[in-house]
Amino acid sequence: MTFVVILIILAVIIIPNIKIVPQAHEYVIELLGKYRTTWSAGLHFKWPFIERIAKKVTLKEQVLDSPPQPVITKDNVTMQIDTVIYYAVYDSKLYAYGAVSPISALSNLAATTLRNIVGELELDGTLTSRDTINGKMTTILDDATDKWGIKVHRVELKNIIPPTEIQNAMEKQMKAERDRRETMLQAEGHKAAAITRAEGDKQAMILAAEGERDARIARAEGEARAIYLSKKAEADGLAALKEASVDAAVLELKKYEALVAMSDGKAAKIIVPTDAVDMAKANVVFAETTGLGDATSPAKEIKKTPVKKDECCE
Repeated sequence: MTFVVILIILAVIIIPNIKIVPQAHEYVIELLGKYRTTWSAGLHFKWPFIERIAKKVTLKEQVLDSPPQPVITKDNVTMQIDTVIYYAVYDSKLYAYGAVSPISALSNLAATTLRNIVGELELDGTLTSRDTINGKMTTILDDATDKWGIKVHRVELKNIIPPTEIQNAMEKQMKAERDRRETMLQAEGHKAAAITRAEGDKQAMILAAEGERDARIARAEGEARAIYLSKKAEADGLAALKEASVDAAVLELKKYEALVAMSDGKAAKIIVPTDAVDMAKANVVFAETTGLGDATSPAKEIKKTPVKKDECCE
């Protein structure tokens, strides 16, 4: 019976002092009120009555969402800015003994640091320098929290809320800027369209001129080719007559055939040289064909009228 009681007492005392530390957690152990060790993940035994778990620390990355803080810029504009801080504990001992409330200290330090940084910037610089502000705050907070066992990974500005008057002015400015861009885009569109039309008209005129030039060249080449072929035909005809040993009478006959063709059906006056007529008269073939020699009558003799003498003058 006594043995059973002892076992029960030992079980009551020992079992509660067997501890299991989860992954990504650490326990800070104190012996008689003094730091003794830090338990990492796994199974551990704590001496009853003389040891205690002073602090349970998580090593996971945590997020501290600070409420909006009133901040005054360099040009005396008051705005509300809230930040988000991503941090993790890297040393459980420093985290347990470095500050009474490390998270509260980190929040207050972030607020004062934000006021200092934004106080050196104007409104426009604050709105356009988020990355600069984030980088400066991360560096300052990380250096300041090393002694608390906290590693600040990054800081982000969540919201920047300027006053209502500033918001209205910014909206008007943005609307004016959008209207200006729209006007510029329309003007550029009209300009591009006018340039395109002018280039099209220019190209059309060039093509029309080139077409007219090519047409004239083609007509001129055609006329030159026709003249060439006509003269070549005449030359071939003359060459053929020459090869056929045609006499002068036939050639004269061909000439007069051409003259008759020229005066056919038209009021034409043809002047025939005298030597040509004499030659035609001398040609028997021409006289027999046209009868031109027989139709020519000899010149009439002019009778002279005797002049009466003036008796008075004699």
